[in-house]
Amino acid sequence: MVTNLPAMQETCDTIPENLPAPTEKYKVKRQQYKTEMKGGYKQHSQSNAGKARPRFTQQQSPGNKTDDKCVQGAEGIADDLTTLDRKALLQRGYAENPHILQRSTGKSDAEFVAAEKKKQMVAEQVMIDHLSRAVISDPEQNLASEKQEIAPILPDSKMAPIRFRKRTLHETKIRTQSTLTENILSHKVQFDGRILSRNGRDACRELVGFFFTHDQSLTIYEYRQFGKNRTNVLPFIQKNIYCHQHGRRKGKQYRLGDLYIGANLTFLSSDHPRLPESVKENTVLTLRITDIDWRALDSLKTDSVEHDDVTNEEANDRMIFKAIQDMLREQLHKRGVRILTGLGKYLQQLDKEGSGLLDKADFKQALKLFRLEVSENDFESLWLILKSSGNGRADYGEFKRAIIGEMNEYRKSFVRKAFMKLDFNKTGSVSIIDIRKCYCAKKHPQVISGHSTEEEIKSSFLETLKDACSKSDEVSYGEFEDYYEGLSIGIVDDEDFVNIICTPWGI
Repeated sequence: MVTNLPAMQETCDTIPENLPAPTEKYKVKRQQYKTEMKGGYKQHSQSNAGKARPRFTQQQSPGNKTDDKCVQGAEGIADDLTTLDRKALLQRGYAENPHILQRSTGKSDAEFVAAEKKKQMVAEQVMIDHLSRAVISDPEQNLASEKQEIAPILPDSKMAPIRFRKRTLHETKIRTQSTLTENILSHKVQFDGRILSRNGRDACRELVGFFFTHDQSLTIYEYRQFGKNRTNVLPFIQKNIYCHQHGRRKGKQYRLGDLYIGANLTFLSSDHPRLPESVKENTVLTLRITDIDWRALDSLKTDSVEHDDVTNEEANDRMIFKAIQDMLREQLHKRGVRILTGLGKYLQQLDKEGSGLLDKADFKQALKLFRLEVSENDFESLWLILKSSGNGRADYGEFKRAIIGEMNEYRKSFVRKAFMKLDFNKTGSVSIIDIRKCYCAKKHPQVISGHSTEEEIKSSFLETLKDACSKSDEVSYGEFEDYYEGLSIGIVDDEDFVNIICTPWGI
């Protein structure tokens, strides 16, 4: 078989007689491409030849075995890197490969056009919804007539109360105070958002919000796509004036200064009866702003007189979070996947009620079990910030984000995109079988250099991912997110992380 390769290559390189000769421009480009490819492969193979094999040949000691139970998995955290740590770190190889170039320009342009088309479609639907209601049907039309009802009606009067008779044309206002025009609605800031939830269906909802400066109100719409051609846009949060429901600004009205990438918007679920049942299970709905129209925001801020004031309490809270995160980041540099996934699984097991809230003792026990060293003073300061008012409990999702931090919204968008591609039925979880089918390791540098096979890279990924899951045959969105959250720690460049996501999943 090997002896036939040269002959096959000669046959493939032969140009049929009926084809025109290639132009000089094409010959130069082809030669440049061949030179770059050969040089890149050679350089990368030499740099990784000495360090690729030990990752697979190193024996696993009995003390480094990771059981399915997260409690047993925490025992080796303070030790040297385990086999699972090394297998998880193999995913970083996609960022080191010189042949994994930026995603094709054509694909990026198509995605940009699709995103802009989606935003425009939602904006048009918002305008239609708020301009289509006629002035004659405005509830304010009845206010003047209702005042007349307060006056007593004489027994012999033939005039019936307004609620029993129709409003005549001369009693109808031409314009009401709440009448909206296209010019009024044009003074707005548009932003994208997502729900902070471990429920895959809710976390992957595509939300687009609008903040209107004329009355400081906001509304949020959900964009739904069914198949390739069918789409729908529906109100998710009705247009109204809302206030913060959590944190230092609880009770204060939302303003322009509250809108930025990474900001959280909180709403009471009880105020929105049309929300999905899975969302209404939580008392407070938290939305994260993932993208925003900076031009409109800057323009409106210039015309606005309000000031973006950060209180001393908020600044102090951020300093406490940053100090703890910086202290723990070194411990998580190469063990992030195992610690984050194990910690998430352990806290979920403690949450017997499914409310997402745990006691102070539970968090202390978790830190001790996973050997995450936080001083008593820092923990007490952290607890005062996180605990819910009155009940002495805290959300364990917020706790994880506070002590460990989280990847930025640019990285998170690709994690969601990868999961949405896998979860084509939108159930919130993906089977291991489907993940095995979709994962492609052809472009891993160790596969390209010949030091490992595709199956070895794929098996190492599946082994570390299964260890993060509470069920052996499926992966939830929260577990998928925790895996890449841990992998993100230690990767400085955003594009390196994007390559790690996009290359094996083909996005």
